[in-house]
Amino acid sequence: MKLPARLVAPVLAALVTASAACAPQTSDTGAKGDEKTGTLRVWLFQEVNNKPKEQVVDAAVAAFEKRHRGADVQVEYIPVDTRAQRVKAAFNDPASAPDVIEYGNTDTAGYVKDGGLADVSAEFGAWAEAKDTDPTARASVTVDGKVYGAPLFVGVRALYYRTDVFRELGLTPPRTQAELIATAKKVRKAKPELYGIAVGGAYTYGALPFLWAHGGELATRSGGSYVSALDSAAARKGITAYTSLFGDDNCPAAKCASMGGNATVTAFASGRAAMAIGGDFSRGAVEAGEAKGRYAVVPLPGVTAGSIAPAFAGGNNVGVLRSSSHRTLAVDLMKSLAGKDAQRKLFDAMGFLPTYTDVRAEAARKQPFVKPFTDTLSAGTKFVPASPGWGQIDASLVLPTMFQEIVSGRKDVATASGDAARKMNAAFGSAAG
Repeated sequence: MKLPARLVAPVLAALVTASAACAPQTSDTGAKGDEKTGTLRVWLFQEVNNKPKEQVVDAAVAAFEKRHRGADVQVEYIPVDTRAQRVKAAFNDPASAPDVIEYGNTDTAGYVKDGGLADVSAEFGAWAEAKDTDPTARASVTVDGKVYGAPLFVGVRALYYRTDVFRELGLTPPRTQAELIATAKKVRKAKPELYGIAVGGAYTYGALPFLWAHGGELATRSGGSYVSALDSAAARKGITAYTSLFGDDNCPAAKCASMGGNATVTAFASGRAAMAIGGDFSRGAVEAGEAKGRYAVVPLPGVTAGSIAPAFAGGNNVGVLRSSSHRTLAVDLMKSLAGKDAQRKLFDAMGFLPTYTDVRAEAARKQPFVKPFTDTLSAGTKFVPASPGWGQIDASLVLPTMFQEIVSGRKDVATASGDAARKMNAAFGSAAG
């Protein structure tokens, strides 16, 4: 997640943000005027199956144009793999820039530092629908207390498990992370041809719920920047729990250290694993594999029985470029594309989870499959540090390197987490400079 934009967005967003962090800040490309008619250009992500998305967008655009006579909207669907260069160029050249863009939610801080996104705090605050926005989704459009867009959809991960394997071995879904680890090893011992749970040394967003469930954090706010918390005692407990799943008694490091999220989901879908951490967006892959009809999903458990581990809240946002000469129209178009009606339709058409708590509850009633994911969202999710430095950290694989050093035996948890923390702090410091 070629993969849906919602899956690749966090990775590519990191690359975009990293380049933003290293590049000089763009020149002042603020808008001159606020035209109430004319052409508005929109860039949205091209999905693998884009037609359903186009239909939802076309309806939102038609309603917008009906409200605003004299306004014409031109929508372009851009490939995710070339958007880094296009967005950067648009920030520097208003003549080539769209008025409204879709972007990965880990892009926000980098785009703000680059001077590309308009501050829409006042309009967002006055927007009646915004009051129902999930707090983490709202955080993904917020930098230093200011709002730079509207959340479009959210994606989270939960625990997929093989019902037939669990039934055969007399197992029940784990209620704690300790039970999860023990269950994985029981499966591996009884069925050595399977991974108990497929895990990956390069699966950052599958690993973070273990760190967060143990009370750890990626970083803490310090003045106007961040300081890594990877080397805290709580974070090290979570890192230890996750890396304990690598070994011959579950997922051999020789095979699993290099695996990312897609590889772990593929292992489950193909029938090679009894469990995997996958997203609501992973269902299609699982349904297309050997596991079809033989799996269920529950929230990933936390440390205590009945608790849910905090998940990373991925997803995409819609924002207005600071260079737009149609500010008022562009903000209204942003609301049309990311409003409740559009999000309802996007869920029906694409399976994108809404960012509004009430609309998401409707979605769960409509499609019971999404309930473990909506329960995970309701339990509380986490987000990456709102710093341009995060892009540099993600792009340079600081966390995967740490996990791989540990599972390979090259470093112990304390040494690897300490080294990773120093790299994170260098990136935060560079971004703040």
